[in-house]
Amino acid sequence: MPTTPSHWLFPGTPASVRRARRAVGQALPADSSTQLADDIALLTSELVTNAVRHGTRYDEEQLVELILWPADGHYWLAVSDPGEGRPTVGMPTPDARHGRGLTLVDAVSAAWAVVPRHPGGKSVVAGVRLHGG
Repeated sequence: MPTTPSHWLFPGTPASVRRARRAVGQALPADSSTQLADDIALLTSELVTNAVRHGTRYDEEQLVELILWPADGHYWLAVSDPGEGRPTVGMPTPDARHGRGLTLVDAVSAAWAVVPRHPGGKSVVAGVRLHGG
């Protein structure tokens, strides 16, 4: 495992979701389990999508920051954006097209939290256990 975090900045555009997922997948050790890689990919997709959709304004060329690091038996992922809104777990109707992202984050991660940033914005941090359970 790398001893320093992996760090990326992406433009606040939908194309960044795929780029972020690819970058995180390449940063994981080659011997990572398929389950770990799949869980990290899902978290990356959901959190970067939320940051792009709700935390940035494309016309202002705002960035989404992504950090991945191993610690305390987990892989941690932090996705930060300049938006002021606080993400919450939604209660979408069965036919809703959106609103399930944080429900998935909650189901896949061992823990997650929203952390305010100074002077503004927020980070959503989620952790996945390295060895199941």
